[in-house]
Formats: sequence, structure tokens, C-alpha cells
Amino acid sequence: METITIQVDSEVAKLYQTAEINKQEKLSNLIKLFFQPELANKSLSQVMAEIADQAEKKGLTPEILEEILNDIIN
Repeated sequence: METITIQVDSEVAKLYQTAEINKQEKLSNLIKLFFQPELANKSLSQVMAEIADQAEKKGLTPEILEEILNDIIN
């Protein structure tokens, strides 16, 4: 595994640094999904739609996905 650096504003950086490790891991997983080779050349909206499709195929409902995203954000 490697470490990367991304630029965010200071508030986001502080929130990330103080977040529980499981929230940091969830964000890492979202980034991994976003950069999968088959998604890398697509727009954000296309990537989000494909991720939602994959999640639905795995039994995740929109409500569960919203809860996961809320956990990451909050």
C-alpha cells in the first residue's frame, strides 16, 4: 500500500485527521472505487452511477448507501 497526498481545505484536513479510523477507511475505499481502471476515464456522475449499480447488485439499497455516505460525512 502507498500513501498519497491530496489537497483539501484546512477544515476538511482537521476533520479527517480526527475522524475514527473506520471513517478514514471508508473514504479510502471510495477513492479506490473512483480510480478503478474501468471507471478512471469517466465523469464523476458516471462513476457514481456505476458504483450505485454495483452496490445494488450486492444488495445495498439506496437507503443503506445514504447511511454509509452520511457516516463518512458526519
